[in-house]
Amino acid sequence: YKQDAAATLRRELAKPNYRCAPLALGINTDAYQPLERRLGVTRELLEVLLETRHPLSIVTKSALIERDLDLLAELAQQGLVHVMLSITTLDRELARTLEPRAAAPQRRLETLRRLNDAGVPAGVMVAPLIPVLTDAELERILAAAHAAGARDAGYVLLRLPHEVKGLFRDWLTAHRLLAAEHVMNRLRDCRGGRDYDARFGSRMRGEGLFADLIARRFRKAHHDLGFAGLPAMDCTLFTPPRKDRPQLDLF
Repeated sequence: YKQDAAATLRRELAKPNYRCAPLALGINTDAYQPLERRLGVTRELLEVLLETRHPLSIVTKSALIERDLDLLAELAQQGLVHVMLSITTLDRELARTLEPRAAAPQRRLETLRRLNDAGVPAGVMVAPLIPVLTDAELERILAAAHAAGARDAGYVLLRLPHEVKGLFRDWLTAHRLLAAEHVMNRLRDCRGGRDYDARFGSRMRGEGLFADLIARRFRKAHHDLGFAGLPAMDCTLFTPPRKDRPQLDLF
């Protein structure tokens, strides 16, 4: 973990040539890993961003984000934050084996409700969407999230870069052996015959008939449910952090 993350962020934001644009937390690694409960690295980052009035977005599947509702609510009051809760499945049994250290699906829906009740604009990310295993739940997840106050929604097709491919195959063998080949074949249908396609334009959504069907289903459900959308974030309020000085300012 990056023990000095907050100090590094402060130095970057203080650079004379820095231009404010929304930052993203939790894109590659969830910003609310279980260890965050003890370390507080993400909370320190939020404190710096609130101090400098810097906009940000967060993607997480953890209820631990509720710990920072005080900071998030202040950021939201100034139009500086969006949160997307990642939900893969509403099936508790599947969730326990697929994401054993993450909050249960129903707990994430409650977190979504609490964020929006606190004035923090929040939505749902159906991710990863797994062909055969979870794609049939797409509409149900969107409907449940909308009922919990989600203002917007998105989805990401399962990605299997690098060592993740082997880990997922092992999981399929252990927990869904009879469906394993069906899952992988359907995924390859969306990846040009490969297990993974790293191209920027297709890696999140895939290509082909099955990927197009998912996209159409998502657009229809999104439209029918009437998601309000997330408000624009304000980049005009940014104030660079004060530099540490050896003496106190007189004024």
